Amino acid sequence: MQVLKFGGSSVANATNISRVLDIVGAAAQKGRVMLICSAIKGCTDELLSLAETPDLQKAIDLESRHLEIIRRLFTGAERADAENECHALFAEMAAAPADEMVTFGEIFSTRIIARKLACDGVMTKWLDSRILVIKDNKDLTYSNISAAVALNPNVNVFVAPGFIASTYEGKRTTLGRGGSDLSASIFAAALKADSLQIWTDVPGIMTANPKDVPKAHTMPAMSYRAALDMASYGAKVLYAPSVEPAMEAGIDIRILNTFDPENPGTVVSGEQGAGWTGVASMADKAAGESLLSLVGEGPIDGKAAVERVQGCLRKAGIKTMSASSDGTNVHVSVKAAVENAALCALHREFFENAPESVVNLYLAGYGAVGKAFVHLLEERGKEIADRSGRVLKIAGMAKSHRDKGFVDKVKAEAPRGSIFLDLTDSEELWKEYVGLLREGINIVSSNRRSFAIPYADYAAIMAAAAENGCFVRHETTVGSALPMLGSISASANAGEEIVSMEAVVSCTLNSILSSYARYPGSFAETVRKAQEEGLTEADPRVDLAGRDALRKLLILAREAGIPLEEDDVDVSPAVPSSLMKLPLDEFYRRLEALEPEFDAAEKKAARSRCRQRFLATLEKDASAPLGYKASIAVRNVPRSHPAFRILGSENAVILRTTLHPDPVVIQGPGEGARMAAGSVLNEILK
Repeated sequence: MQVLKFGGSSVANATNISRVLDIVGAAAQKGRVMLICSAIKGCTDELLSLAETPDLQKAIDLESRHLEIIRRLFTGAERADAENECHALFAEMAAAPADEMVTFGEIFSTRIIARKLACDGVMTKWLDSRILVIKDNKDLTYSNISAAVALNPNVNVFVAPGFIASTYEGKRTTLGRGGSDLSASIFAAALKADSLQIWTDVPGIMTANPKDVPKAHTMPAMSYRAALDMASYGAKVLYAPSVEPAMEAGIDIRILNTFDPENPGTVVSGEQGAGWTGVASMADKAAGESLLSLVGEGPIDGKAAVERVQGCLRKAGIKTMSASSDGTNVHVSVKAAVENAALCALHREFFENAPESVVNLYLAGYGAVGKAFVHLLEERGKEIADRSGRVLKIAGMAKSHRDKGFVDKVKAEAPRGSIFLDLTDSEELWKEYVGLLREGINIVSSNRRSFAIPYADYAAIMAAAAENGCFVRHETTVGSALPMLGSISASANAGEEIVSMEAVVSCTLNSILSSYARYPGSFAETVRKAQEEGLTEADPRVDLAGRDALRKLLILAREAGIPLEEDDVDVSPAVPSSLMKLPLDEFYRRLEALEPEFDAAEKKAARSRCRQRFLATLEKDASAPLGYKASIAVRNVPRSHPAFRILGSENAVILRTTLHPDPVVIQGPGEGARMAAGSVLNEILK
């Protein structure tokens, strides 16, 4: 017999219940299953509230949540039967004494699950824990459970509600918050089960609460006593009383993740390990203090351990109120205000002495940025591992985006959580992003062509990232190492409405216009010199047409939540459009012939005490289809304008929002392979 218990988050909705059914189905292939479930997430709190203060609308809403699950799981007559049963159970609850209402949550969830298993052709039997589990009477409880199973030899999956029980006198009661774990342990001990699995929403028992300590990691194994101590001292993944029945019966407890069933989780057994297991905490609100407990697996030198703990906290600037050892664990009291800081300090000291993980990087593109990135990683790899606990490893490389087999190889071989680096200038590689994300591979890109695509394709990439728990980061696509996208995204996420955005984001054109204003030579000569120095594309008209600035404006707008398309932007090239399709030599001759016009424009700007800048602009405009007017053109900016002082290849974004009507200016160098490589590295380490 296998006992599987699923918590409230695991059965929170129809999608999660489907995951549970898949896990149970796989277990049933190996042998008989006793399935214990909690109420759906939040249900117990709602029932406690209803018992204290009756509220018809709240009751209706709670029933609707269950009915929605039913409608997602069942069809036809099976749906109608399930809905009728749900209505009947809620009516029974409404008629029950207030102190018994809380016992219905697990009945609601398990009746739905048992019915779904039966509809799927599984030999299923629902057992009523209120009859079987007699609180504080172990012998009678074990006898009831074993008899109920023995009476149904043909059943493959038994389903029973956790948390609930009865007193010896027959009154309905509960086993306490978290009691479903205890229910599962009781059923396992009564049935002398081969295994007890506690399925949660975390990957096992961790060295600390990951909400408090981001670098907490799963302990693969620990003893019953260590698990009991972790639970008793504040770790919430396991209900402390649930350890005892399994421990008495010698049954291993596996803590597993419903949402990552392949993860091995934690095995709790009678085998004592060595070293430290984790750090937990409990707050004493009345005293304004928190008790932190460093849990060990075996006998320790208590005095030395206490001194190490106190020394570690002292280095972190945290004063201890008291510290002691019980021979196995160390307990230290600190002010409640520094609880999280103390947890992190202890975790660093005892659990982060070595790199925790290897991050596999798959690099596409070995141009200037790619080479700078590889060099930077060689230079700083050890320091990064020491500081972040992550070893960055280039697991694969394609020196050209034309290597058609590289992406397929990455999708086939890369472990989930790997990072694909697009450091190319490919206009096609973005088409592979969704496939990579579906394989659980994250993306960091410096390729602006991959994000100036049609908005529907851009949105599909971002949706694929969200659906597969991955990230897509592309700060380097605009402004190189400048935090432009992050700043705009932060404003949008905070609910700030963009009033206007002006961006000087074409390093090439800003350099050309600055040089033309400050140094001798015609505009044509200035462009030719920029081309010879490698500041432009191979054909400088790509830059002069504003193509690069257009891509960057699209990216900036989309980061602000504005679904801008190319056709929404009015682009005025820096040179007449009639020159764009001429042979390059003819282009330069015609450009030279237009020097009087360029000279006149520059002198006009100077007379007005202005400077010419190639500006990409987004302005709020209620009459525009998207609510914004977008344009790109050479404009004269006065001394009061932030773009006036931008020279050479600098970039800048000038942002005005409803909360910041005075402009927020982000300005700095806009190009450089070393800076771009550093920005890519920062994206990886976020």
